Amino acid sequence: MDPTNPLHQAIIELERHVAEDGWDQPARLYALVPTQELLRAQPDLQLAGDGYTPVEQEPVADSDALEELLTGIVWPETVAGCAVAVERLVLPAEAEEAAVASGDRAAQHPDAQEVRIVAAVDRSGAAYCALRLRSHDDPMNVLLGPDLVPGLLELLHHTLTEG
Repeated sequence: MDPTNPLHQAIIELERHVAEDGWDQPARLYALVPTQELLRAQPDLQLAGDGYTPVEQEPVADSDALEELLTGIVWPETVAGCAVAVERLVLPAEAEEAAVASGDRAAQHPDAQEVRIVAAVDRSGAAYCALRLRSHDDPMNVLLGPDLVPGLLELLHHTLTEG
């Protein structure tokens, strides 16, 4: 992780913020706006730094429909990036293949893990993610990386490039 990268900083802050509210949350969507632009537009704001300031959007009523929602969003040019926080059930690759082949539901599989995903992209094409397992709910056990959930990142990139 590059601590000077504004996208990395935004993900770390968002992951911590969302974690404070615990588990079993709906999906949360954020516009990432350059902090300096916000301060120029609204000098009375109490903001620090020159990275991105996450601006939470309306709650996502149906977390299961997040992917469909993202295909219909186009952010204005004033939004430099976007982020999402969502909880999902995941299986190890071999267990997922077996579950798909047998028609089993992931929620009923003994190897299913609940995970919170926080993913963000910006207009430069950069991406960054944070993953926290419910079974290892500790800030020191958050997995960070640029391409941990490629399908979700692709949907987020789409919201910044279509229009």
